[in-house]
Amino acid sequence: MKLPKEIKDKKELTRLTKSKKCSIKGCGEIAVRSLSENTWKNYIEKAGLQYNNNSFHKIYLCKAHYNQSNKYRKSQEKIFQKKGFLDNSAAIKRGKWED
Repeated sequence: MKLPKEIKDKKELTRLTKSKKCSIKGCGEIAVRSLSENTWKNYIEKAGLQYNNNSFHKIYLCKAHYNQSNKYRKSQEKIFQKKGFLDNSAAIKRGKWED
């Protein structure tokens, strides 16, 4: 059964106005971020946090838990960051004219 457009719009508005709670177990703070479960699941688990699953595949985080998981994410990205082409190269003299 299709819903009329007006009812769909009202449902979306009510969903936005409700404040979500943090998805981390044992935390009841209001969430400031909603993140995709597929992308952030590994970062959150490896940062030492356990979260509650929900049907929307979203992870809601309060400010403190977002900062904690984001620090871990940035540290991992820094490890796998590509180095610049010339950053690691040493100056090598080539040719006979530079003696």
